Amino acid sequence: MSGSPIQRHKTVAVKVGHVTVGGDAPVVVQSMTNTDTADIKATVDQVAALARAGSELVRITVNSEEAAAAVAAIREGLDARGVDVPLVGDFHFNGHRLLTQYPECAQALAKYRINPGNVGSGEKRDAQFAAMIETAIANGKAVRIGVNWGSLDKALVARMMDANAKSGDPLDADAMMREVMVASALQSAAKAEEIGLGRDRIVLSCKMSGVQDLIGVYRMLAARCDYALHLGLTEAGMGSKGIVASTAALAVLLQEGIGDTIRISLTPEPGGDRAQEVRVGQEILQSMGLRAFMPMVIACPGCGRTTSTYFQQLAQDIQRYLREQMPAWREHYPGVEEMDVAVMGCVVNGPGESKHANIGISLPGTGEQPSAPVYVDGVKFTTLKGDAIATEFQAIVDDYVRTRYGRSSGAA
Repeated sequence: MSGSPIQRHKTVAVKVGHVTVGGDAPVVVQSMTNTDTADIKATVDQVAALARAGSELVRITVNSEEAAAAVAAIREGLDARGVDVPLVGDFHFNGHRLLTQYPECAQALAKYRINPGNVGSGEKRDAQFAAMIETAIANGKAVRIGVNWGSLDKALVARMMDANAKSGDPLDADAMMREVMVASALQSAAKAEEIGLGRDRIVLSCKMSGVQDLIGVYRMLAARCDYALHLGLTEAGMGSKGIVASTAALAVLLQEGIGDTIRISLTPEPGGDRAQEVRVGQEILQSMGLRAFMPMVIACPGCGRTTSTYFQQLAQDIQRYLREQMPAWREHYPGVEEMDVAVMGCVVNGPGESKHANIGISLPGTGEQPSAPVYVDGVKFTTLKGDAIATEFQAIVDDYVRTRYGRSSGAA
């Protein structure tokens, strides 16, 4: 990966199962299921699919007795499939009761997510929050204190808004909202530490749905603490809107070294692939040079010189093929995720881009000779012609992966 390394905001390392969050660990990609957790098979299937796609932590909703009773069986089902991804339990309103009444659930989860805005109100709030923290301590689990602007602690909001209104230099509404968010997170973390939860068990988040709001609140949070931080634009939206908004917010923060885990909260289309949020998170980190997850396909956008759609189809097919191979390649060919493959559509930039990639092909554009030179590590390797170009190019990619990244090749 090229470019100057990004200096990460120094945070305390937190163990979540076998995954390290914060400290010197790389930024972790997290996702969340949308199945009914009480449906054990459906939840196991989706967690496994998310883990296969590369999700390193998976959060599940634990909102009822039926869901809590299913968690241990979900963990067992995943273990039976060889899926060791740590599970995070998402608790709201009744988490104190569910964690207490279902100890198998409390033990099976690697981390509990607590929203301080809805753990309870009045005198009950502190006791119910304490019950969840004490359960985490007893089971040696991490806790994410996840503040969300849509469910802030009403008493805290009222106190801080009242104090702001009486001050000589009151903050505007947006700035005050960020202050309340940060205060909620830090006060809750301090309370958790008072109860006995170590800093190495605490992750904080302050999720908002506006890009500038999210950037502002995390800058404040990072400046005021060294807790591990989880990033995510809440309710990001569907399709390109959700992807663009999440990327715009998280890229700024990650470039400033802020963030230890990320989740892309995309609204899936009906019947859509839940793993899309995992891929988007990976692509953000890889595009920024923070991590590598799978080979990158470099392809030109097309223009009047590329009236044929052949190069577009080949780029799409190669991208899909690489993604499908990665679960097996990741095991057998360490380093393959750093590979670049160029699929170009004409002679203008085709040969140059192909030479810069590990493997590149320059397909003929409009009026060009019907041949496709292939370059391997900057050197012309062969020229493909005829109807089998796609199959032959895929075979070259396969052979390169085996010889360059196979353990016997001496590749790191």
